[in-house]
Amino acid sequence: MQTLMRSILGGVALGALSLTSGLATMFAANVIGLTADPWLVVIGAVLFTSMVAAVSFMSMNRAMMRLRAELEDHGSTPSGQGPRWLRSVLRTMMEYQVRHRQAEAAWRTRQRELEINAKMAIGGQRQAEAVLGVMDEAVVVCNAFREITLVNAAAGAMLGCHPADAVGKPMAEVIDDSMVRRIMQETLEAGVGVDPRRCELTLHGARGESACEIVSACVPDDRGRTAAVVTVLHDLSREREISQLKSEFVSKASHELRTPLSSMQAYVELLVDGEANDEATRREFYEIIQAETERLSRLVDNMLNISRIEAGIIEIDRSEVDIRELVESAVRTMEPQARSRRIDLHTEIAPLGATVDGDADMLCQVVVNLLSNAVKYTPEGGRVTVSVDSDTLTRSVHVAVSDTGLGIAPADAEHVFEKFYRVENYKRVAKGTGLGLNLCRHIIETVHRGQIGLESTIGMGSRFWFTVPMAQTPAKLAA
Repeated sequence: MQTLMRSILGGVALGALSLTSGLATMFAANVIGLTADPWLVVIGAVLFTSMVAAVSFMSMNRAMMRLRAELEDHGSTPSGQGPRWLRSVLRTMMEYQVRHRQAEAAWRTRQRELEINAKMAIGGQRQAEAVLGVMDEAVVVCNAFREITLVNAAAGAMLGCHPADAVGKPMAEVIDDSMVRRIMQETLEAGVGVDPRRCELTLHGARGESACEIVSACVPDDRGRTAAVVTVLHDLSREREISQLKSEFVSKASHELRTPLSSMQAYVELLVDGEANDEATRREFYEIIQAETERLSRLVDNMLNISRIEAGIIEIDRSEVDIRELVESAVRTMEPQARSRRIDLHTEIAPLGATVDGDADMLCQVVVNLLSNAVKYTPEGGRVTVSVDSDTLTRSVHVAVSDTGLGIAPADAEHVFEKFYRVENYKRVAKGTGLGLNLCRHIIETVHRGQIGLESTIGMGSRFWFTVPMAQTPAKLAA
């Protein structure tokens, strides 16, 4: 349509130009007095003008077509050649095209730089979010308008909100604790250039009350104004619990160490003061001192073994261990003590599938400890049974030590595997360090990745059991 309109307008313009030329020629002929037919002169002038116009139009059209082709070809530069009267236009258009190409190249370069910067910014943001997501400390970020812009997973668990849902909400809707809100608001009002606010408080959050250390600081923008407030909440509950456990351990260890030492000191003083006048009394004192020394040695050994296992530095001699042979050896070790108390030791051992991958000495120590406790807390004439069985479904070996002793109350059964814990009512029945069962738990659960437990009824006896994984068969190893 545009081409048709341009053709019509060009034809009209050419006709008007020809008509004007003809009329002007006829007028000039009349003025100078030419006798020829004026219309022939007009027709000749019109034809001459038409030919000149046609030639000029064709030349201009070729120049414009060449210019158009050169402009469409971004890889070439316009030559600027054409009719003289058109060259100034061509030069102007050529300069415009050069400036246009330069501006376009600069714009494309700037666009690529912006795309690269945007990708780097997105990558940096994702990396920062990933780092904040795996942090144990709770991190909350709000902008200058008191709207939440970031909440990591730890903060979501502590505050009781989903991190994605909290973004964009007002601070008061996300943080229920008024003390935390007040600290963040005061930090925002204080602005940049102020030291971070630090304090300890009791947080009332989704997990109940917990002691926390809070650190809040402003983040400036490129103009030095407050852009955001970053608040970090560090849960102190675990640290305080560990500190309390350390204090309790030191207190209980001191007490357990002081008891045999006090006894040894007392009998040594009696011997020094000459209170033992006869050989039989002195021998009795010597035996008591020896027993307390052995008790002290066992206590120290157990404490060291537990500490090494917890620290992961204990040496483990792993091999294929036949639990049946290990239990029979432990029973033979405890038979003299059982006979002295007229206690019957009985075994129920499965014939097959009782081989495990573990440390034979440690596993033997577990069985001996369980048997020793069963013998000590079973009245004379009682019965202690050791059973060994295998479970092919779970690929584990099950060992249990049952007795007909005093039994353990449910309230005490929850704590018997803790360090230095002893049932208060049974402290006079037999002596102990309170570390044997705790050591058994560490050997079974930490070293051998097994399980240990207790089933007991007051007056009906107790049943201590543990399970450890079976040793892999050669076929399984090859697979």
